[in-house]
Amino acid sequence: MQTSEPIETERRPVRVESPTGDGPEYEIRFPRVEEMLDQDEEWCDVFLEGKWERIRFHDYDKIYMIPGLYEALFYEALKCTSPKRVANLLTEELEEADDQPGSLRVLDVGAGNGMMGERLHAMGVQEIVGVDIIPEAKTAAERDRPGVYSDYMITDLTAMSDEEVKCLQSHRFNCMTTVAALGFGDIPPRAFMGAYNMVEPEGWIAFNVKESFVKGSDESGFSRLIRMMTEWELIHAHVYRRYCHRLSIAKEPLYYVAMVARKVRDIPEELLAALE
Repeated sequence: MQTSEPIETERRPVRVESPTGDGPEYEIRFPRVEEMLDQDEEWCDVFLEGKWERIRFHDYDKIYMIPGLYEALFYEALKCTSPKRVANLLTEELEEADDQPGSLRVLDVGAGNGMMGERLHAMGVQEIVGVDIIPEAKTAAERDRPGVYSDYMITDLTAMSDEEVKCLQSHRFNCMTTVAALGFGDIPPRAFMGAYNMVEPEGWIAFNVKESFVKGSDESGFSRLIRMMTEWELIHAHVYRRYCHRLSIAKEPLYYVAMVARKVRDIPEELLAALE
């Protein structure tokens, strides 16, 4: 992290509770911006160890290594609701299908520091395997939410070893979740395919994505992937729900779409080839 240069900002102190009780209090300054920045361009200043440090929102490795900062920034200050929203939507569909959370074997993709895993655990899911490409994510999940994940693998889903593939396949996943991780280069379509194809047919798929990524006018990889998966009858969507994912640094709502679906069959290589 680099020490920030003076800039016109506002100060917004935020307090977050640690998993064990009283947690750290961080002082966070957001820039005063005339126009909204893209989500992957947003940043803030955080007062750490006697000085202001500038942190980009997508510098997850740095954020995860500061206990409680992720929660303070995204959940307390910017009011992120996505893990709760996606978990609630999945719960509704499980109840409608008369399925029990305890029967799920979940692959949580882009698991980060375990915010979605914690929601799944609270639902009654007993087998949750986290996957992320950032080593600091696993460290943070084990530090802040011990016992939530049955296993947590650090890997690149586009370049897994045979041993990693066998390890994941051994869990026989019947559910996949990925929250606040699709788009912006975090999880590319090929990585989504690698995870999706680990799930058994008829398995549940629960995820969210920025609203613009699913609009027909958008030609991002995920917009086309979702459309083609539907057209090729690879997935059966049960429910979509538009909601406010969080606030931007300009205090404007950022809208996402949460989706719960059932897998029909694997994504074939030729579909990905058509996207690339």
